[in-house]
Amino acid sequence: MKIFSRNERPSWAVSLIPFVVLVILLAIVIKVFGTGALDGGSQVALMFAAGVTVAISMIFYRIPWKDLEDSIVDNIHSVGTSIIILLLIGAVSGSWMVSGVVPTLIYYGMKVITPSIFLFASCAISALISVMTGSSWTTIATIGVALVGIGTAQGYEPGWIAGAIISGAYFGDKVSPLSDTTVLASSSAGTPLFTHIRFMMVTTVPSFVISLGVFLIVSLLHESPDARQTAGFTDDLVNTFNISPWLLLVPVLTGLLIARKVPAIITLFSASVIAGIFAMIFQPHILAEVAGGSDSLSFVEGFKGLFKTYYSATAIETGNADLNSLISTRGMTGMLNTVFLIIAASTFGGVLVGSGMLQSLTDALVSFVRRRVTMVTATVGTGIFANMITGDQYLSILLTSSLYKKLYQERGYESKLLSRSVEDSATVVSVLVPWNSCGMTQATVLKVSTMTYLPYCLFNLISPLMSIFIAAIGYKIVRKSK
Repeated sequence: MKIFSRNERPSWAVSLIPFVVLVILLAIVIKVFGTGALDGGSQVALMFAAGVTVAISMIFYRIPWKDLEDSIVDNIHSVGTSIIILLLIGAVSGSWMVSGVVPTLIYYGMKVITPSIFLFASCAISALISVMTGSSWTTIATIGVALVGIGTAQGYEPGWIAGAIISGAYFGDKVSPLSDTTVLASSSAGTPLFTHIRFMMVTTVPSFVISLGVFLIVSLLHESPDARQTAGFTDDLVNTFNISPWLLLVPVLTGLLIARKVPAIITLFSASVIAGIFAMIFQPHILAEVAGGSDSLSFVEGFKGLFKTYYSATAIETGNADLNSLISTRGMTGMLNTVFLIIAASTFGGVLVGSGMLQSLTDALVSFVRRRVTMVTATVGTGIFANMITGDQYLSILLTSSLYKKLYQERGYESKLLSRSVEDSATVVSVLVPWNSCGMTQATVLKVSTMTYLPYCLFNLISPLMSIFIAAIGYKIVRKSK
């Protein structure tokens, strides 16, 4: 990131103009398109706001287009891996559903996880898997999808289900030494990894315990559906898919790849291929239906059905409208709006960085920092703000760390306070922003809109507040003597 002098870059007031334009455009888009705002309207609004930023930068501040272009390219490059992972998640979600893996997990899960503890169990299971894998995305795309099916059958609201899954997944992602965001936050702040993780426990454990407590209370108060209703749900699964314990080998093999620290892209690709093989063995009738409704599965029909499972939308008829909606998938093509959004948000974030506008806004914020609590509050606020303007958690972590690192050093605070404050905001809040790559991805995978699950992602909402609270009381925060 280029560092501008105060005379070279736009003032904080001028830097607010693109945001004002963006807010106005998004308000109009939401009013006109409603629930279809993320199908393209919001992306175009981001591109227009980026255009306004470019015009101001080039006309009034003589910033070369090459500098802005390089910043855009760097921003998009930083999310390149996420885009590939996103497409592979689409393939995994389709193949795991059509192969019967997810229906099998739902079937056995409904027999093990009772409605009276469902939200609590979902959060705890997601947390455990995420700690072991280091990836919230992988956790949500696999076990998370199955938990949505179980929760739906047990009569829970989609927001509560998604909130419990995401809360657990992001707890694990935040504290796991295998997590790329954890490593990035610690390294960018100059904090040893395990020092960073231990210090995070002061804010993370209370946030998670509170979340688990609320999910347990809500679960205990939940009115269980009629047993005949859940029985009908499982009967429809059995009548549609060949349910078999052998299908559980797919998530087991995927787990082994994760345990051996195989890169996420290779793991997800392998998981989709293995699921495709199992689909041909256990669900030939489903593949035939996906291919075009043939009664028998020829080589051509099998090839067509399998490839459509990976890339296209699938709608399997079960005779149960709710179940039909649950097991429908969109494949890789269903992720293209998300890819569009990521690129648009990265473009907007790139020109903000390249023009120096983001730096101006951050400097204005820092000027109000006087005490420890305001410093941490400013860091947390910047992490949230960066997620909203860049649409990417990795860039948000890097920007926030780089902007505050010197300030923490000058004030005599250890780097672990900075890395914790960054994780408590930039990492966990990313999934709550609809146009952020995390928010859009999880909404797409779980089939629950970001704004629907946002109020129920208790861990993600509590973590930033807990970080500020601990800073206010000063627990285990040491200031070096000058």
